[in-house]
Amino acid sequence: MPLGLLLSLLAHALLFSLTFGGQGTGLPGFGFPWEERRGEVPDRMPAPPLQAVLAPTPATTPANTSPSDTPPAAAPVAELVWIAPPPAAPTPAPPPAPTAPAAPRAPSAEQQEAARQAAERRVAARAEAARQKAERAAERLEAQRLAAALRQEQKEQQMAQQEALRQEKAERAAEQIAQAELTKAARAEALALEHQETQRQAAVQETARQEAQRLQANRLEAERMQAAQVETARAEAEQAIRQLTARQAAATAVAMARQIESERQASAQQETQRQDEERKATERLTAERLEAERKDAERADATRKEAARQEAERQEATRVASARQEAAQRDATRKEEAARSEAARAEAERKEAERVQAAQQAAAQQEAARQEQEQAQAARQEAARQATQRAEAARLDALRKEAARQDGERKEAARQEAAATAAASAAAATSTTVTAAAPATPAPSAAATTPASAPPATPARSAAEEQREERLRAIGRQLNLEADQRAAAAKAAEAAAAARPASTLPSSWSTARRGRLFGRSDANQDLVLYAEAWARKIELNMTFATVRDAAQQAHVDPIVLVAVRSDGSVESVSFVRTSGVPALDEAVRSIVQSQANYPAFPPTLAREFDVVEIRRTWHFDMAVRLY
Repeated sequence: MPLGLLLSLLAHALLFSLTFGGQGTGLPGFGFPWEERRGEVPDRMPAPPLQAVLAPTPATTPANTSPSDTPPAAAPVAELVWIAPPPAAPTPAPPPAPTAPAAPRAPSAEQQEAARQAAERRVAARAEAARQKAERAAERLEAQRLAAALRQEQKEQQMAQQEALRQEKAERAAEQIAQAELTKAARAEALALEHQETQRQAAVQETARQEAQRLQANRLEAERMQAAQVETARAEAEQAIRQLTARQAAATAVAMARQIESERQASAQQETQRQDEERKATERLTAERLEAERKDAERADATRKEAARQEAERQEATRVASARQEAAQRDATRKEEAARSEAARAEAERKEAERVQAAQQAAAQQEAARQEQEQAQAARQEAARQATQRAEAARLDALRKEAARQDGERKEAARQEAAATAAASAAAATSTTVTAAAPATPAPSAAATTPASAPPATPARSAAEEQREERLRAIGRQLNLEADQRAAAAKAAEAAAAARPASTLPSSWSTARRGRLFGRSDANQDLVLYAEAWARKIELNMTFATVRDAAQQAHVDPIVLVAVRSDGSVESVSFVRTSGVPALDEAVRSIVQSQANYPAFPPTLAREFDVVEIRRTWHFDMAVRLY
């Protein structure tokens, strides 16, 4: 509605702003009123007429504003400017007379008044033009504002539609991506598990191999270091011996030199020194030999310990590898067992599902067969009932025909009796006439004639009455037999009701088994489906005409509780909340009653309930809607 109003206002504003005018070529066309300004020239104006010219108004820019701050300049607006025509060229006058020249004539009062009125009209015209220009500017601004608002609203609607489409596409894409991600994640997880298991086994094997290589390398490195230590000790001993020999040679040379200098004083000292040197050398050699032996013993002990450690490490590595292999085997066995268990469970679930499905199908088939039997039984009962009705109608028709026939026979017998009576009367009159004319002796013969002719009517009337009485007695016997049959059926129904198990419902309920549905959802699906079918029958049968007039009054949506029996008949209609309009409540009640009988309960629902109470909120707009 606002969009249509804006479009209408915009169209009318554009139409009102157009005027018919001529173009330069002389053809008709459209022109805008603000493109032309007209002035009115007075008729009685002795002064030269003024000319109206449209001149563009120069744009003024404040001195204290920069070019960037100034708004974009609007289109130049023409301004009405009055321009006086140029004075006409003076007409050559005849040469003046030689007499004195004429004095200049002053303007008259009429000319001055006309000039003043023309000036006032020009001022009024300018004021009117300014007012019209302001009004047109306001109209243009309003039209522009309306157009901008219309464009903004259309743009917002388009953006909302695009946003809705984008969100829908995004949701669909997200669902597809999520599904693909789930599938990919499941595949990746399976591949990752398989790859991790392979890597773990390979890592275990690689660790065992690296551990064996490390132990072998440690053993070789220990042997190499031991050989290097032995060689180093031997080289150190040889170097010490060489140094000792060199030192001994040097000492000998010094001693010999000293002996040369003081042979006799130093001979004893040299001998003592030599002996001391030899002793020290012997002690040093002995200490070095002991140290080498100690080192050899330590190295042997270290080698033995290293070998024992390596053997222990090898055994530990072997034990760890064996334990890991056993753990891997146990893990694999456990996984295989779990897989077998899962497969067995899945197989059991599949078999159970197949069994349940087969049971459901069998139950559905049995239910279908039972329903078919019930339908066939109902059809047979309906056929028997219809046959009984037809037989009863035929019997009643026969009784009516028989009664009509008996009535006709009775009328015919009455007519014959009347005719016989009339004949007897006529014969009696004839006999009287004859008796009056004849002698008295023949009278007995005439009297005997009259009794002879009258008796034949009595046997016919008695036979008809007996037949009618017999037929009436047959009809009475038939009616008594039907009354006995109805009494037997009533007694059988009472016996079946007495044989029915006692109701387990609370004492506040009636003896009928009742089901209540106070909304649109319930654990009993058959009850929900029946209530929905009941509501659709009311909504789809064009019942709004019943409440159209009453629904126009101020009201609230009523909450109605309808109790429906198992055969589809309406037990009661009550209001949990009235609409506040008695006519509307009565219309609702009449709608419920007019749509009865409703469908009978399905067998599964009829086995549980005798009466179903359905509560719905009734709403009236263009139709009747039940919530």
